Amino acid sequence: MRLPMIRLQPLRSSLLWVALIFALPGLSACGGEAEDPAAALARRGQAIFESVCTACHARDPSQPGPVGPEVAGASLELLRAKVLHNEYPPGHVPKRDTQAMVPLPHLETDLPAIEAYLATFNP
Repeated sequence: MRLPMIRLQPLRSSLLWVALIFALPGLSACGGEAEDPAAALARRGQAIFESVCTACHARDPSQPGPVGPEVAGASLELLRAKVLHNEYPPGHVPKRDTQAMVPLPHLETDLPAIEAYLATFNP
């Protein structure tokens, strides 16, 4: 019994094209200009802010939210005190004197990214 011959050349050629199609978007990023680390940090902060903080703060950080105040330009010191401990740093005058915010310690390592995003707004 003789098995039919399978022509591998067209199959290899098709697989090569499929691989190239999926690889090209990734390769184009390698050949282009490197992304500014500060812009990448701010973009990460925006994603975190929009997915977590907008439950209480406005999507536009320069506007007051339904529960939380505007937070554009908030310093890392303020973010650490408020986000991690629901406190204000010494000498800070709050925009709203409430204790509505709950501590979010899981965001500790993300605070520099959130600060970078909030710094892109002029308060």
